[in-house]
Amino acid sequence: MYRRGALVVDAVAGVADPTTGRAVTSDTPFYSSSTAKGVASTVAHVLVERGAFSYDTPVVELWPAFGAHGKAGVTVRHALTHAAGVPGMPADITPEDLGDWQKICVLIADATPWWEPGTRTGYHALSYGYLIGEIIRRATGKPISQVLREEVAGPLGVADELFFSVPTSELGRVARLEEAEGNTAMLASMPDEFPLFKVAPRAVQPTAEFGNRPDVLTSDIPAGGTMSARAVARMYAALLGEVDGTRLVSPERLREITTVAITGDDQILGFPAARGLGYDIGFFGPLNSPTLFGMAGSGGSAAYADTVSGIAIALTKNRVTYGQFNAFNQVGEIVTKALSES
Repeated sequence: MYRRGALVVDAVAGVADPTTGRAVTSDTPFYSSSTAKGVASTVAHVLVERGAFSYDTPVVELWPAFGAHGKAGVTVRHALTHAAGVPGMPADITPEDLGDWQKICVLIADATPWWEPGTRTGYHALSYGYLIGEIIRRATGKPISQVLREEVAGPLGVADELFFSVPTSELGRVARLEEAEGNTAMLASMPDEFPLFKVAPRAVQPTAEFGNRPDVLTSDIPAGGTMSARAVARMYAALLGEVDGTRLVSPERLREITTVAITGDDQILGFPAARGLGYDIGFFGPLNSPTLFGMAGSGGSAAYADTVSGIAIALTKNRVTYGQFNAFNQVGEIVTKALSES
């Protein structure tokens, strides 16, 4: 946890690799699935701050093929708010396919929107990372992993802790994931009609097996990513304000990106959603607040910041617990108590 730019908590416990007994350290990266969507969004905001594009830039200005089948009006803002209408993935998609950037971008560009872009929001579980990543690649000529390193992770001193594609030389540092008891059976029991399978089919669900694959870890699949809690908390702290001389966005930009941009029932998940520009607003549990923004990942990781208290907090772990954020909420209870007493 950071507060007003200062690191105030850096707690670690447990084993990063049960086969070797390697302990978790502060710089241990964990595959953290959708927590990385907040990282991809941050890279986009830094580029908007630099003038590379704006939130209202039509995606077709950067990526002409994307305009097929009625998508010419989709803007960067629509992409950031999960409102572009292209959340789907083919039922037979494989982890190998996800590592083929060009193949997935062709699929997304040729997709027909599921709703009129900009009118609804629906969780783009996998396509989000490619949408934002291809916008960034077209604007800069560089893959999103390189821009993350050059514009965000490098300046913050966490280039070896915050990744989309992990360098092969760093794979030995990554924590090994393991399934919590009952996860495999639960996933197998879900019907094929389960809504989330339309956007993230069974073969590419973020299981421990998926997150341990070297080809997944070393590929740009920026709906997910690999990070230490310390690194992603530092990133959020640098959105809130200055961290050791580095601030990622202006105060005016921070207000814009953390204001609710779209609300309504999520067209994929079915529950009410409130989204800023690339972040969820609020989080169930003790930290919930309209001034809280960030992203959580299936498996139990999460990273959020609060514009009022000035805290940025993240948690990563390697026991995959789908849809459960008990550990993060326990941390939230401690933070809430500490803030009330300070």
